[in-house]
Amino acid sequence: MSNTAAEGPRSLVSVSGTDTSKAIEDLAGMYAGRAWHSGRVDEEYWYRYVGIGDEQMSIRRSQMHGSLRGDVAVEGEVVVQWIDSGSASIDVGRDEVRMQPGVPTLFPIEQRFEMEYRDWDQRLVHLDRDLVLDVAAEQYLVDGAVAFDRFTPPTQASVERWRSAVAGSVRALRSEGEDSLAWHESQREVTRALLGMYRFRAEQAPLGWGEHRNARVRAAVEHIHAHAHEPLTVSDVARAADLSVRGLQEAFQRTLDRSPMQYLREVRLRRAHEDLRRGEPGSVSVAEVASRWGFTHMGRFSGEYLHRFGEYPKQTLRR
Repeated sequence: MSNTAAEGPRSLVSVSGTDTSKAIEDLAGMYAGRAWHSGRVDEEYWYRYVGIGDEQMSIRRSQMHGSLRGDVAVEGEVVVQWIDSGSASIDVGRDEVRMQPGVPTLFPIEQRFEMEYRDWDQRLVHLDRDLVLDVAAEQYLVDGAVAFDRFTPPTQASVERWRSAVAGSVRALRSEGEDSLAWHESQREVTRALLGMYRFRAEQAPLGWGEHRNARVRAAVEHIHAHAHEPLTVSDVARAADLSVRGLQEAFQRTLDRSPMQYLREVRLRRAHEDLRRGEPGSVSVAEVASRWGFTHMGRFSGEYLHRFGEYPKQTLRR
């Protein structure tokens, strides 16, 4: 038997059942699952999945007395999960992570991956991509890319902060409701806790970045981020920031210790990295991605890429 219900505005989903085929039907659609298989571990088989929250952030619990494997793709969200019991592996066959009870683990972001779970009790937090970028902008020069160092284990203190933030958000939602300021602020606190667990792959914003004196440099940086895929000149960026070319160059050197065009090249390099990380070998090539972001000299591109990311472009694509 399977049941789907929405219990008031606080419940996003609630499904349960005792049939393997229905489990796949209920669960795979939430994660763009393909080629899923669910099986029994003994004569008793059951699953439950519930979620509360809204489009910005949701907190979910997934349980199954059984096994599940298949592939997953989550777009527009950052998903953090941990297991309280059972076994789970994600990104099987690539950068496989075998989850440890109580340790929050990030889903690979904006790329399809394989997972295997068995007899588990799992918690998940789904965070809207734009929310993560907005909160990250408090600390970093955000250029639109969402990337974390998923492979450095979080510290115990950061995990405790994360758990406290998630628990506080659940209390805020239950006591104050999804339209409350308390719920809104709790979402941002959970996101800050995430940024404390896993390093966000972006440059730290310089001291005083948010102050009025840096408003025009911020405008220039935002213009570069928004138009990095287009042919840009230093004059284009200067006009967008309402500065002279010389004024722009001096402001960048003083604030960011580089020229505007150097900064643009770094943004394009990060965008190329994101495309290669999400790309499927055989369907995309390093040369295509490099050309898309304006890198025409493959040897120079590979050298800059190695210096920035610690591996060659072809290694990122193959992972």
